[in-house]
Amino acid sequence: MLSRRRLLQRGLTTAAGFTLSKTVPAMQQAMASPAQVRSGVKLTPYVDALPIPPTIRATGKPAEVIDIEMRQFQQKVHRDLPPTTLWGYDGCWPGPTIEAEGGKPLSVNWISKLPSTHLLPIDHSIHGAESSLPAVRNVAHLHGACTMPDDDGYPEAWFTAQGEHGPHGSKFNPRPSAYPNCQPSTALWYHDHCLGITRLNVYAGLAGTYLIRDDAERALNLPQGDFEIPLMLQDRLFHHDGSLFYPKVVNGPKEHPVWIQEFYGDYNCVNGKVAPFLEVEPRKYRFRIVNAANARFYHLRLFNSNAAGKVQNDSLDVPSFQQVGTDGGLLPAPLELHYLLIGPAERFDIVVDFSSCEGKSFSLVNDAPAPYTMGGQYLTEDVMLFKVTKPLSGRDTSVVPETLVPFEPLSPNYETRERLLLVSEKERPSDGYVIIGLLGNARWHEPITEDPKAGSTEIWSFVNTTGDVHPLHVHLVRFQVLNRQAFDVPTYQQTGKLVFTGKPMAPESNERPAYKDTIKSYPGYVTRVIMRFDLPHGAPVSPGDELLYVWHCHILEHEDNEMMRPYKVVV
Repeated sequence: MLSRRRLLQRGLTTAAGFTLSKTVPAMQQAMASPAQVRSGVKLTPYVDALPIPPTIRATGKPAEVIDIEMRQFQQKVHRDLPPTTLWGYDGCWPGPTIEAEGGKPLSVNWISKLPSTHLLPIDHSIHGAESSLPAVRNVAHLHGACTMPDDDGYPEAWFTAQGEHGPHGSKFNPRPSAYPNCQPSTALWYHDHCLGITRLNVYAGLAGTYLIRDDAERALNLPQGDFEIPLMLQDRLFHHDGSLFYPKVVNGPKEHPVWIQEFYGDYNCVNGKVAPFLEVEPRKYRFRIVNAANARFYHLRLFNSNAAGKVQNDSLDVPSFQQVGTDGGLLPAPLELHYLLIGPAERFDIVVDFSSCEGKSFSLVNDAPAPYTMGGQYLTEDVMLFKVTKPLSGRDTSVVPETLVPFEPLSPNYETRERLLLVSEKERPSDGYVIIGLLGNARWHEPITEDPKAGSTEIWSFVNTTGDVHPLHVHLVRFQVLNRQAFDVPTYQQTGKLVFTGKPMAPESNERPAYKDTIKSYPGYVTRVIMRFDLPHGAPVSPGDELLYVWHCHILEHEDNEMMRPYKVVV
């Protein structure tokens, strides 16, 4: 019998992207990693049942508006902890799962009833988080949605419970946000997007799942109802009294006396519980997974275990993951996988068949190093436990078809514009501690440089000179991954010339053909994606209009410290 550590080390060698990380060891060794921080309490995994967030189902009626309140509340996150004070949409963490119908608009009235004092430490040296601003301010972004800019959750469109608003607030708020839902069936997620404090607001609990349904999805007869379950993954630190612990920097750069370059907790929470268990029937289940962690990547595998979650052996006799969808919707065909590598903000739509597993237990274990892929921070392994202990409530008639939905590939031609976009970080010379991250070598407030025309197709090539894997997200659009290609980083930094050191690498098997809105940009690689800048159907625009959106790294600590840029779509 192998130890769990041996099992995890063996599993890591199969991780997608692991070979990419091996190509830039010098860069990674230069990266300083802050000291590990641990919770003040030891918690036993798999003692609490997985909570299922409440569901809000849109009726599909014209001009439908739902109210969602942001409130402070208390919630038990583990059996052995006192209740934790949190912020949540409609007073729960995560927020309610919103189900909308494709092609039928839905408006959400985001209402703040939060206090005026923040739960967590604010670094006022961060641009957009100055001490002159209200400590508590919010704006909701529906991640992955095709919306008009007024409804996209622009980072400066914040507002407060007291009626204050940011520089864009008079335009964007307080009216409800309109979501056209003009996309195929998919899993989106909503979260706070306030400039300079996104990491704190999401960490406090402001995130939830948003599902778009349509007839094409229903015709597939995938598991549904009680057998379709959202799983929101986040890591956290806790004090003995149950309160959230978000650390301040120790020996950090003088430029930012509070901000930490990335957050890593020592406990994984799923749907707001520390390492919960889920009792399932011997049948197929569909899981809508969202990585809503601040910075942690998850490399997930199932292991045989006992009823307490202790790994039993290295047998491959465990259910596989049948991936049927990703960020932008369903795949053209299901893909059988034995691991899932999911970066912050990515979504995986999977089916697991427990039909021949009656009486067995399977632990879902993470072995992704943190930071991914260099390591140095605490490896949070326990994610959740599946117990196949519930009696079958009825015959399982659901299926995973051999084909799912049609796919329209985007192919570049001689007219397709390519933009080379630098992904860089500025480090403290003494030890490589990251002071700030940049996209396109520009800060948030500097002039806009990306200006695609509405309806045009472009290739964005992300040139990553850092030692980090950055999950990059572009608002408004769904894109397709073309390839990745290694380049000589020192030569590029010294001359600005791209000298490639390898041939283009095909995307991962679940990246193409697929619609994505968040992509892993590996260090020392150019990552190319192609996208068409379509606006919502019937968008009320006029020639010459310039519509404001953003693109950014979805490591929230990076996003808050300048690794986010506005771009405009020109009509």
